[in-house]
Amino acid sequence: MLHVTSPQAMTIDPPPRSIPCALYHVRAGISGFPSPAQDYDGGRIDLNEQLIPRPTSTYMFTAEGDSMQCPDGSGIHGGDKLLVDRAIEARHGDVVIAVVDGELLVKELRCRGCTPALHSANPRHAPILVRSAECQIWGVVTHIVRAVRR
Repeated sequence: MLHVTSPQAMTIDPPPRSIPCALYHVRAGISGFPSPAQDYDGGRIDLNEQLIPRPTSTYMFTAEGDSMQCPDGSGIHGGDKLLVDRAIEARHGDVVIAVVDGELLVKELRCRGCTPALHSANPRHAPILVRSAECQIWGVVTHIVRAVRR
């Protein structure tokens, strides 16, 4: 199972800090070379504003375990930081933080059929049927923060 640590409330006390934002979009596939005349200056961006539009309802969790890691290595890894918004209503396909039997888990919510279920990305973990007495959706994961270079 992929567990999460206790939530940390998001506070944005420091003054806004902007970083340069490139105007050019980066492609993940082969697409040739960008034009040398391409303008790279897209202004500046404040990551707090981009990632945390509702600071009073946004929390950060740290993921633990491998149940949301796909067999190909993609997905949510242990150590990833999850930004979770409690003000968003969960819907089919959302990655959510759920309280199951008193334990915080991160799963994908699937709402097909009569009973919603919490699914793992890792096929070794069985789905969990959502029954109101034993499961509560705590919030919706809006962003994952992961260091690529360690």
